[in-house]
Amino acid sequence: MWVALTGTGYPRPHPERAGPGTLVRAGDVTLQFDAGRGTAMRLAALGVSCRDLDAVALTHHHSDHLVDLADLALSRWTVLDREGPDTALTVIAPEGAAGRFAARLLEPWAEDIAIRVRQTGRDTRPQVRCLTFEVGAQAAPVWSSGAVVLRAVRVHHEPVEPAVAYRVDAPDGAVVVSGDTRVCDEVEALARGARVLVHEVIRAAPMGATRSAGVVAYHADSVALGGLAARAGVEMLVLTHLIPAPAGVADEEAYVADVRAGGYRGQVVVGRDLDMVTLGAASEVSAPGRLFPLGAK
Repeated sequence: MWVALTGTGYPRPHPERAGPGTLVRAGDVTLQFDAGRGTAMRLAALGVSCRDLDAVALTHHHSDHLVDLADLALSRWTVLDREGPDTALTVIAPEGAAGRFAARLLEPWAEDIAIRVRQTGRDTRPQVRCLTFEVGAQAAPVWSSGAVVLRAVRVHHEPVEPAVAYRVDAPDGAVVVSGDTRVCDEVEALARGARVLVHEVIRAAPMGATRSAGVVAYHADSVALGGLAARAGVEMLVLTHLIPAPAGVADEEAYVADVRAGGYRGQVVVGRDLDMVTLGAASEVSAPGRLFPLGAK
């Protein structure tokens, strides 16, 4: 089982940080969480084709988490057309704005698709298979494949509602992906017993009071996040969607210091694009970025 960061950025474009996204592969199950700008390119760097995705799970309806979803669906069609009839991209989304967005995803591309069909004589068209679920305050299963179970719970990114965090339970352990949220009890409960927590984070102080005032309330404070990770007892905390983006090692160390001040003593990864965490045997993985092995349970 392994986890890779396909994007650690936020809405402001950054040359080294694609839009938010996390890939989790457990055995032969491959799940992508969110699809910010550049997701398809980051997957290619990881050696993962769009056709390899069993599903894309959306955390909430915010443009920086969604802008590359159409690229995944269209690229999957292009790659799979000659290899089999099922080109549909499965998208798992909470009921509401994110689900409606996924259902309408390909409408703006209708004329382009029609032209490509005429040009190539294809028998298929790109499709999105949208699986929506009702969001609750208690974690509940929303999808499964074999021994892999995906659970979701409502989190707090108001005024964006609903927003969810996900937990992947697999034989090698559990991985939690927070999506966008302030530090909250729901994520803490979801992360108990998990090996890896991939969580968004903000350091308000470096941004200044004026710049940070509008975003601090609905993002996860770095010190408070350390407390959450400590109480949940996760082995590794992976920071992503970093606000502000670290400009160098000193800035990364400042994130770690904040997490330590919150009480967390486990392993901390200040995420960079293509960072990879392995759970279990690492020998099967070829990492294009930094590799962080956890080993077997």
